[in-house]
Amino acid sequence: MLPAAPVAALTPAAPVFWVVDGKPAAAPPAGAWTDVKKIETDSDLPGYQRFTDYPHGYSVCVPAGLQPDFSLSALRSSFASPTTQIEIYYDNFSHYQTNPWDYMVDANKNLLVSPRHTIAVQETFPWNGFTVNRIKWSRPPLATVPGDRNYYASLELKLFADEYYTIFIKSSQPIDNDLDILHSFRWDAKRGAVGIFRQHSPGRTNLSGETRQFVKKYFSPGSPLHWGLFDASAPDDLQHIKELESRLGYKFSFILRYQSLDTEPPTVPLEKALADGRFLELSMETTHNEENNALQSGGKRINQELMYDILDGKFDDHFREYARTLKRFGHPLLFRFDNEMNGDWCWYSATYAGKDTNIYKAVWRHVHGLFDQVGATNVLWVWNPNDLSYPNFKWNQALLYYPGDDVVDIIGLTGYNAGTYFPGEKWREFPDIYRPLYADYSTWFDKPFIIGEFGSNSVGGDKVAWIDRMFREMPRYNRIKVAIWWSGIDWDEAGRPGRIYLMDENAATEAAFRRGLKNYLPQN
Repeated sequence: MLPAAPVAALTPAAPVFWVVDGKPAAAPPAGAWTDVKKIETDSDLPGYQRFTDYPHGYSVCVPAGLQPDFSLSALRSSFASPTTQIEIYYDNFSHYQTNPWDYMVDANKNLLVSPRHTIAVQETFPWNGFTVNRIKWSRPPLATVPGDRNYYASLELKLFADEYYTIFIKSSQPIDNDLDILHSFRWDAKRGAVGIFRQHSPGRTNLSGETRQFVKKYFSPGSPLHWGLFDASAPDDLQHIKELESRLGYKFSFILRYQSLDTEPPTVPLEKALADGRFLELSMETTHNEENNALQSGGKRINQELMYDILDGKFDDHFREYARTLKRFGHPLLFRFDNEMNGDWCWYSATYAGKDTNIYKAVWRHVHGLFDQVGATNVLWVWNPNDLSYPNFKWNQALLYYPGDDVVDIIGLTGYNAGTYFPGEKWREFPDIYRPLYADYSTWFDKPFIIGEFGSNSVGGDKVAWIDRMFREMPRYNRIKVAIWWSGIDWDEAGRPGRIYLMDENAATEAAFRRGLKNYLPQN
């Protein structure tokens, strides 16, 4: 879990306390305000405390005794106990293309159709100048989640055309106070600016000796950058990649391979890669092969309940045997579990699990625990969101999916220049993507980085110039130790190429890679 900023409890002798930039304070700052919160007793609602979030311009009452967490203040404020969690979000869409339908209707459609969800309330009504969208639902408790908070209430408040507040309540008991909390909500002028204040905690140390040496060689602070490649035929068939390497004069140390719940552990490909002096980034996606892209499923939802199924223990034997196979392989490998989880094309996104990112984190920790039980100490866990969140709502931001420093070994960065073929997409240069992403991640995490996959389309701009600039920029990012180019094509519904990421698309793109890779080892 992400450590919370330490916040003391209210006492009769101290009926008010302040939190400034994630830390307790005796009083608000005397000068300019930054991220300032206040918690105080509330005489109007017995048993509650009034919480004021100055940068986001609101106050609201929450039950007394809940532990505040402002470590992700820029995304949400959270109050929790073993049985209840209340998350409060503020979204401002003035710079994004969204509307009330997107936030209040489209974003909730998947939770309404899940067969696991029993909808108790669904209504929209005016209140105190707001338009309120209220949904309450429940689902059966999950077998492997102690104290599962399986009752939900979502209150979405629209104040202006592009500003929304959301009160999201999760509890292990039926929720009967959501309207009391709503009626305590007050809007006010904004003051200050929010921040991220997460604290690092120790990672795990139970890695095999060979894996520790692998980390030292490839992911220590002084390790040079190594390049990798996704090629659809590799590592089962290495002919194409070797021909490409011969022309480039460079050998790719890492190969990306995808797995699903329907595929067996890739024992032979792992051995082939090892015999050829390469390592795999094994990308496990907890979906079935059929309709594995949620946006292209044609309304079929065979994958929507899988996260719940995993937490009910239905795949425990599958993951244990998978882990045993990887353990028998015995050599280091990168295990990228459920990547791009903040994208709505992924069935394991919270978009399809009641908007609850805790489900993703619980699945990660559960499967990681099964691997630990088996003793798969040669597996390095890679957490790899997309750089942009879809939908771009606060409850779907990447940090809310982070399962904890103790179960993550390497942080993955992924951002594509998707080009301009598909409506709504735009050309993005390499620094447009990776400068802000790298700056944020360098502040938030103290682990080594990998670009788990990336690429540039050729539709909409100069791909060769993009590649040249990428190689010029890359030395800025010395914490990135591996970069894996996704050499493939995304097709449109008519079977036409829409995003052409091929490294060997033509002689000019190959030449650009040959120029850039000559500065890196191992040379072929």
